Amino acid sequence: MKALVTGGAGFIGRWVVNRLLEDGHQVWILDNLANGNYKNLNEFMLNGQALHFQKGDIKDTDTLDMVFKNEFDICYHLAASINVQDSIDDPQTTFANDTIGTFNILEKCRQHNIKIVFMSTCMVYDKAANSQGITEDHPTKPASPYAGSKIAAENMVLSYYYAYSLPVVIVRPFNTYGPFQKTGGEGGVVAIFIKNKLAGKNLTIYGDGTQTRDLLYVEDCAGFVTEAGYSHKVNGQIVNAGLGHDISINHLAKLIVKDNSKIKHVPHIHPQSEIRKLLCNYDKARKLLNWEPRVILAEGIRRTEAWIMEEYKKNEY
Repeated sequence: MKALVTGGAGFIGRWVVNRLLEDGHQVWILDNLANGNYKNLNEFMLNGQALHFQKGDIKDTDTLDMVFKNEFDICYHLAASINVQDSIDDPQTTFANDTIGTFNILEKCRQHNIKIVFMSTCMVYDKAANSQGITEDHPTKPASPYAGSKIAAENMVLSYYYAYSLPVVIVRPFNTYGPFQKTGGEGGVVAIFIKNKLAGKNLTIYGDGTQTRDLLYVEDCAGFVTEAGYSHKVNGQIVNAGLGHDISINHLAKLIVKDNSKIKHVPHIHPQSEIRKLLCNYDKARKLLNWEPRVILAEGIRRTEAWIMEEYKKNEY
């Protein structure tokens, strides 16, 4: 296939590109490099794989007109503003990127009849109520403009399925971590904790640390996202993916640093956006896509730490 990946130079996008190339597809990337990094693609470029990169913004319709002349078979739409705290401080930017930008991509997919896989987020949900986890029918709760923008975009995506019979699927991965994730303020909790551990710094926890996360290794996430694009069974559907186990932030910190004196608690910057319990029920993905996570948390942390350690040495932090 000829596949377009918006946001393909980003963390999860890079791994989706990797999977598509492994599966023998031609891949085009559209990324404005606001969150992504061109160096994430270096190994693909050096190997001379079927990869094409276009720097550009999904809000720029002239750029989209040019890119979509390539007549893609599928579009994996991952480009977005992804930081919850930033969305509270600057909701306009998040709405413009995540909702209006998605509308622009939808219009191009409609005009060219291209299936779209829309990357949403577990942050659209209310907290898990029990040990069965959050299914796709669980109540949504836009506790941040990021979540609100994603829900608005989801509704637009589904409207194109019903109004125009455009093949679409909405994927809601839970908290994804792994190699190539940023280790700074915009990164995920696992990457930030490991970076601070290697630098000899304290691990900072917002709030009391009893909030839980369902941590999905990035290669498992990328496999899920690509498979959702390959399958007709999930067209018009919303599908979750996660590990199926949650862990408190306190426990995660102890798992990584193994030294309680290195763990510090600070007041939450935006406590109103905190989801107390995130636990994924991925029965639907198992049933429709035959998908299950393969990498357990301990192994995923080991792989992530090994990658960050190599980056740490290269950059001499």
